[in-house]
Amino acid sequence: MAVQDLALVPLFQGVDDQGLAVLAGSCRALDVEPPDTIFEQGDLAETLYILLSGRLAIRFKPYDGDPLTVAEVQPGDVFGWSTLLRRPTYTSGAVALVPSRVLAVSGPGLRRLCRSRPEIGALVLERLVAVIPDRLKGAHGQVVELLRLGMSPCAEDE
Repeated sequence: MAVQDLALVPLFQGVDDQGLAVLAGSCRALDVEPPDTIFEQGDLAETLYILLSGRLAIRFKPYDGDPLTVAEVQPGDVFGWSTLLRRPTYTSGAVALVPSRVLAVSGPGLRRLCRSRPEIGALVLERLVAVIPDRLKGAHGQVVELLRLGMSPCAEDE
């Protein structure tokens, strides 16, 4: 991926050209069509993703039920951050809802860059720390609403 394209990604704004050039070697763009799966729950967590265009669903499959959409990803959103948390596998899956373009960033490549350039690591981490709680809050609200709907009394039970 070109340095000038990476400079437009909100997560990497403010990273100097040298850092972006190193990062570019760990990135690739993917074009996906519905119902393509970017990754599935349980896949090895090796890549961080950023949605460049389109829309995706984050789906969680409970042990004893059907998959639930817990969040929708919009352009600029970061997803698949299990790799940065050093989790061995993704805790949910990501599926294209419309034709989409995704930036795939190698987790190990990003960690190497952060080790060699701690100021870049601090900048990226600061931005991720700002994004992740909002996503978790949104996902939590959607799961609670799905559970509430699932527990609503049926008309025939009244």
